[in-house]
Amino acid sequence: MAACEDALMTRSALFVVNSKARHGRVGLDDIRRTLTTGGLKLIDASTDQSKDLSALIREHREQVDLIIVGGGDGTVHHALEGLVDCGLPVGILPLGTANDFARTLKLPPDPLVACKVILQGHTSAVDVGRLNGKAFCNVASLGLAVKVTQHLTRETKSRWGVLAYVIAALQSLWNSRPFAVEIEGDVGRFSARSIQVTVGNGRYYGGGLTVDETATANDGILHLYSLEINHWWQLIPLLPALWRGRLRNASNVRTLHGKQFTIRTPGRSHRVVADGEFVGSTPVEFELLPQALNVFVCVPQLD
Repeated sequence: MAACEDALMTRSALFVVNSKARHGRVGLDDIRRTLTTGGLKLIDASTDQSKDLSALIREHREQVDLIIVGGGDGTVHHALEGLVDCGLPVGILPLGTANDFARTLKLPPDPLVACKVILQGHTSAVDVGRLNGKAFCNVASLGLAVKVTQHLTRETKSRWGVLAYVIAALQSLWNSRPFAVEIEGDVGRFSARSIQVTVGNGRYYGGGLTVDETATANDGILHLYSLEINHWWQLIPLLPALWRGRLRNASNVRTLHGKQFTIRTPGRSHRVVADGEFVGSTPVEFELLPQALNVFVCVPQLD
């Protein structure tokens, strides 16, 4: 645990908000006022170009004591490489649509209350996932989740909020077909036909789905599941388990845990999404970076 509020007095913070996040322009004056009144000197590097975030963070690393990132999961994703490189404490302001990473960290959904978490100064080291050398915070998937991401637009998320994920899933499900996949990990090698393979670092994803109810951001484990169904309607009885993260005993689902996985798709390459962003194609190698990110959290610590 880091020291509390007194340690933050007169400290400099890089303040980076993605103005294109769903709530990226809402209440920013109040947020800035709360942070500065609490004793932080803000260096504002907010942008509407989320892909520039890691470069911005690296550029300011010697000028600040901590970094505050405002946005959703995609914003954190684009900032993650810079955050890991710099090694500075990180505050997350949930200003996106789903804010699943913030939920995994048990941060309050109100950004002003999240500011107070930062000002209290308690930190915890959390894990970061990496796929083909690229960092991710929540989950990476191939299959159905890629189609869902293709159907999600800024406009639908702005209009419908988290419900946009449900709408996109329904649109995607009809044309989803199982594909051949080979999964290799700490516990062996498996071949299957799946409509989706998901590898999770955090607990929540996709607007409220749960990778595994036992997962935490600092458990030192990657959580994998493969939906091995032949018809879309077979997914219906699995929905409660998907929502609660209780897939371990579900039929037509393979669950694995480990620190590294390799996923191949014989026959043709499949696109991969991580934290709602397209990041490449199969084959893909996953690894875990334990306690690679130091984040401000509520007390008590994550469990």
